[in-house]
Amino acid sequence: MKVAVIITQNNPEQVFTALRFANYALNEGDEVSVFLTAEGVDLEKIDDSRFDIRGQAGNFLDGGGTIEACGTCLKLRDLNGSEVCSPSTMKAMYALVKEADRVVTF
Repeated sequence: MKVAVIITQNNPEQVFTALRFANYALNEGDEVSVFLTAEGVDLEKIDDSRFDIRGQAGNFLDGGGTIEACGTCLKLRDLNGSEVCSPSTMKAMYALVKEADRVVTF
């Protein structure tokens, strides 16, 4: 199954939960992609000792998942892409959603 996970916020607990879900789906054998938009593009800036967001993101990427971020949302926050998340477009987000069997938003 193809699963798209859309993260639109920077609440540490929600982002952590979204990435845990993405990792679980990967471990179940699904093809999983994460797309960050709006406040979600702040993923790498979130620093909360209760939630290992960087560790979850690393595990997800190591497991074969992909993370893309809305280029416009990055620009609005004076951010660039990184090794964790590459800048992307609404066209790519549309294709991701269109091709997914399931879409989950956080």
